[in-house]
Amino acid sequence: MNGRTEIFLGIIAVASLAIAVAQIGIVVVAGLAARRAARLIANVERELRPVFGHLDTIGREASRAAALAAVQVERADKLFGDVAVRVEQALNTVQTTIETPAREGRALLSAFRAAFQAVRELRQNRSGQGRGDDEDALFI
Repeated sequence: MNGRTEIFLGIIAVASLAIAVAQIGIVVVAGLAARRAARLIANVERELRPVFGHLDTIGREASRAAALAAVQVERADKLFGDVAVRVEQALNTVQTTIETPAREGRALLSAFRAAFQAVRELRQNRSGQGRGDDEDALFI
């Protein structure tokens, strides 16, 4: 073997060793980074676990509040429906209560009017009775 070949083989060996060392360094650094990432993730999970617990509690309470609100809205709807029915019944009762006496009062007024009209006609007939006989005599 020639001296140059040994030099090139030495260079190749040193380069292979450098590549192996670099690869080992990269693997070690990647392992350290992965361990750091795992610790960071564990810390984040540990810190966020109470937050997620609180969010879960808030969600459950919001769901419960929505259910209670729905029940209250249904109650209010039923209450307003009942009130509307009762108001309608009361108005019908008031209308009937007022309408019947008004109709009777109108009938009484009509009766009084007819009675007064009859009295007027009687008075007019008495005062115009003499004239009526004269006119009857002229009628052929």
